Amino acid sequence: MKKITKSLKLGLLLLMLPTVALAWWNNDWTSRKPLTVDAGATGADIQETLNDFPLLLRLHTGNFGYFAELAENGKDLRFMLDDKTALKHHVEKVDALAELGLVWVKLPTVRGGVGTDTFTMYYGNAKVALVPQRVDASDPKGIYDVNQALVFHFNEGETLPQDATAYATHASESKAVIDPAGWIGAAAKFDGTGGISVDALPPLAINPDDGWTFSTWAKIDQAQDAVLVQAIDGDNKLALTLQGTALTGVYRNAQGEVKTAAAPITLNQWQHIAMTAQKDRLTLYLNGQAVGNTPITLAAMSPSLLIGEGLLGLLDEVQVAKQARSAGWLKLQFRSQSPDFTVVNFGQDESGGEAEGPNYFVIILQSLTVDGWVVIALCGVMFVISLLVMIGKGLSLKRARNDNAAFLKQYRNVDAEHLGALDRDESDDEQEINESDFLAAIVGKHDHFQGSPIYHVYHAGVHELKINVGDSSSLTPEALNLVRTRLDAAVVRETQKLNKNMVLLTIAISGGPFLGLLGTVLGVMITFAVIAATGDVNINSIAPGISGALLATVAGLAVAIPALFAYNYLLTQIKDVTADMHVFTDEFLAMISKRVADRQRGDNRLNVMFSEEFINLIAERIAAKQAEASS
Repeated sequence: MKKITKSLKLGLLLLMLPTVALAWWNNDWTSRKPLTVDAGATGADIQETLNDFPLLLRLHTGNFGYFAELAENGKDLRFMLDDKTALKHHVEKVDALAELGLVWVKLPTVRGGVGTDTFTMYYGNAKVALVPQRVDASDPKGIYDVNQALVFHFNEGETLPQDATAYATHASESKAVIDPAGWIGAAAKFDGTGGISVDALPPLAINPDDGWTFSTWAKIDQAQDAVLVQAIDGDNKLALTLQGTALTGVYRNAQGEVKTAAAPITLNQWQHIAMTAQKDRLTLYLNGQAVGNTPITLAAMSPSLLIGEGLLGLLDEVQVAKQARSAGWLKLQFRSQSPDFTVVNFGQDESGGEAEGPNYFVIILQSLTVDGWVVIALCGVMFVISLLVMIGKGLSLKRARNDNAAFLKQYRNVDAEHLGALDRDESDDEQEINESDFLAAIVGKHDHFQGSPIYHVYHAGVHELKINVGDSSSLTPEALNLVRTRLDAAVVRETQKLNKNMVLLTIAISGGPFLGLLGTVLGVMITFAVIAATGDVNINSIAPGISGALLATVAGLAVAIPALFAYNYLLTQIKDVTADMHVFTDEFLAMISKRVADRQRGDNRLNVMFSEEFINLIAERIAAKQAEASS
């Protein structure tokens, strides 16, 4: 039984091994991102395994949000296979401000069909920029195999196009100019006056047994007759020509000239064009698909090259190989260099030594654009303001209820003849503090009902009685109306004070969601603008931007929802306090009327007692009593 248990434990451990995170390659690098190449995305007809394939990585905010962490021109980028074997790479361009990058990585193998190959990108090493003697790991000459004879990236600032391979097959003459708005970085722009010449050099030699390949990205503006490439050696010629809007592959030797079928192109659109010459066949490719071929008998050649002769348009990523690349190679080359296809899947970023899963909230924050941060900052300001209003108003209403209860408890013991017994004038400091709900609740005094709105109404009524009526005078109907008016005015002022700053909560309730929606719409617009600029249409490029944009709406709702609940609660409390003030006003007026009525009855009794008839009657009775006493 113990042996069986041990066997089960061992089996479970072995099953778990593939899921264990790979060890960190080097602790000097703080972050990494797993990348997966899915060659099956290039088409189910590709079953071959490609070796030493130069893969283009387009970095942008949709798949990489840490441009600020990169060293200058991406010098700290490293690519590892199983976190043990370093992959050669070439950083063609990294623009941290525009948040765009073009990086080439040499993959030892890319399996066709449904196979996937995974490697890891490391970044975030500050020591790379701080240590001057540390060499740049970018190796443009090392990412191509021995069969790649020429690669023109057309970098900005080049007068003559420079070969990126180790063969250094540079151009000898060029009439083209560098246009920074190319398909992959900059491109060569031709005006029809001449092309790019490359002298006959050993790397360009053609062996019939190996074959030959030319490939490029082209953007043709108009119908024309031009030569995209021409490899010529005496009577032998390989050429790719453009007649009108159709491409044709041409081979010529001493026996004559043959052509492939014409393949129409689309004007004003970047397209991948390739031509392979095998021992017995010339094949033309357009956007990774074979569109024409013809039988040939390929002869050995040591040709010179002429590229873009008579062309009006742009060429980018011109490549010549001294080998006939396979159809699968050309298809993967087209799709991996085109942002319209998802060949590379970018995984979640990982920090050094992290064992747990990704922090999705951090990922969302990293995907926020500047406009999203501005909207969230505004929502944060609104939240702080509404929070202060909620806290201050809540404390103020609590204090008002407590002081109302304390005042009414003493007021019930006051008789009508001493209505002003509880009145006391407030100092200027107390009045200034009471203007602020928050200050009144925190540092205000509570020794004489300063927080009671009912007391303030009572104070206004008593003050009116003392000033305009007099404490012992009779109250005429006009004077009673004046007191009633003062009491109503005091109720209105106290109600306004209770409702002070409540409008800020209504602004947060209605404005927060709309502000968040504005941030979301702007974020979505920017996300689609980035997709339009880079052409990378896949869920990995869209999802981070959309999630970051939606965070603005979440921020707006986070402001509005608490403000909505607090507003309704506080409004109910304010209505209760206001109702209590109206009830007190009626009671106070009733008390005054009672005092007036009592005084009027007392005055009537005095008037009866001291009338002339009453005095005469008393005198007569006194005289009668005296007469009786005399007799």
